[in-house]
Amino acid sequence: MRLASPLSILLLALACATSALAVEPVGIETARGMVSFKSAPKTLAVYDAASIDTLAALDVPIAGIPQNFSLDYLETVVKAAKPIGSLFDPDFQALSQLKPDLIIVGGRSAKAFDSVAKVATAIDMTIPRDDLMAQTKAHTLAYGQLFAKTEAANALIAKLDTAIQQARKAAAGKGTGLVILTNGTKVSAYGPGSRFGWIYSALGMEPATKDIKSGNHGDAASFEFLLKVDPEWLLVIDRGSAINAEGSSAKETLDNELMHKTKAWKNNQIIYLNSKEVYITSGGIQAQTHIMQDLTQAFGKADPQ
Repeated sequence: MRLASPLSILLLALACATSALAVEPVGIETARGMVSFKSAPKTLAVYDAASIDTLAALDVPIAGIPQNFSLDYLETVVKAAKPIGSLFDPDFQALSQLKPDLIIVGGRSAKAFDSVAKVATAIDMTIPRDDLMAQTKAHTLAYGQLFAKTEAANALIAKLDTAIQQARKAAAGKGTGLVILTNGTKVSAYGPGSRFGWIYSALGMEPATKDIKSGNHGDAASFEFLLKVDPEWLLVIDRGSAINAEGSSAKETLDNELMHKTKAWKNNQIIYLNSKEVYITSGGIQAQTHIMQDLTQAFGKADPQ
């Protein structure tokens, strides 16, 4: 009987190990429960803005992206992908021609889940608003595991953690804040527990008022209300700028007699956030890191000279 050589035994062992790894399922926690994958999908159609941001950060190719999806830091990714409809209205012909292995929806596009799931495997990666930073990290790690990029995912998470720590340090002791969103000449205020409530918790900042409903669209706010609440800091999201709409900008809307009487205006402590990242790609690992870095810089300017 001829014995196998040590080399052939080693090659056989490696082949078995590789085979075992190939069928090892990877579980992804989604908004609709756990979904398991036997292997990493190769052709992705992504309707979720936060996922586009995170997958791009992990250097995972995206084959299909909604049309008119425009953000400077994702320009290369968008140009390399084919248009597959909009966030609200998928183009099923384009989607079918793409032949994706996986379709990702979330947030605004989550309502299309049942429809796109008829084309290919779909997952809903909507991020709950109650702990957005933790969910951002969890989704980053999940994608890292699915696409064998765990080391890169951990590095991105570490960078975000550093950005959060620096922003909290910069905001510490700087007084109360209020997050508002302008939509042309209209203003809405957001408190803890709302769509943008994560900004307070991430910064460790005390809200100027707790008398705000925690709804997704915020509370309509008059300039009289803003003067009455009178926060030390005003953190502003310009919806019109985020979606490239016509109309008054946030700076134009807030430039009025009543606002001129507020502490935030008098002390030049109005922060105009990157509205596209806060309003559109919020929950993406890059967007969250950029936002924290911007806040660190903004609050840092108030440090004593």
